[in-house]
Amino acid sequence: MHDFQATATDNSSETMKPPVPKTGLRRVLAATRYSFNGLLLALKTEEAFKQEFALFIVLAPLGFWLGQNDIERLLLVGVLVLVLIVELLNTAIEAVVDRVSSDFHELSRQAKDLGSAAVFLSLALVVITWSVIIL
Repeated sequence: MHDFQATATDNSSETMKPPVPKTGLRRVLAATRYSFNGLLLALKTEEAFKQEFALFIVLAPLGFWLGQNDIERLLLVGVLVLVLIVELLNTAIEAVVDRVSSDFHELSRQAKDLGSAAVFLSLALVVITWSVIIL
């Protein structure tokens, strides 16, 4: 993903050297590449993201079609994008928690539960927004 270089041969405790900072257009291009890598990783490895992305693929065109004006279209599609954003953040939280320790810890459980709650609220917002605009 990022231009980190491993300095250890043991994958379980791999030490990485930070990349040389990029500036200007190189930084923007690198950030764009990292973002696409993250999206592809989520589509490849995260079941919840795959399901929410499939929902987006089905509902986004429907939102453009059903919206009566630009504001409605923006709301109908925007809440779907919000779900994807929140799911990516939740996945990142889970990855960091899992990286820190595989042992059970109450704070780890709370972090994962809070991320899950954020996804749940974003999905509830989809239902509310679509209901108010469509019904």
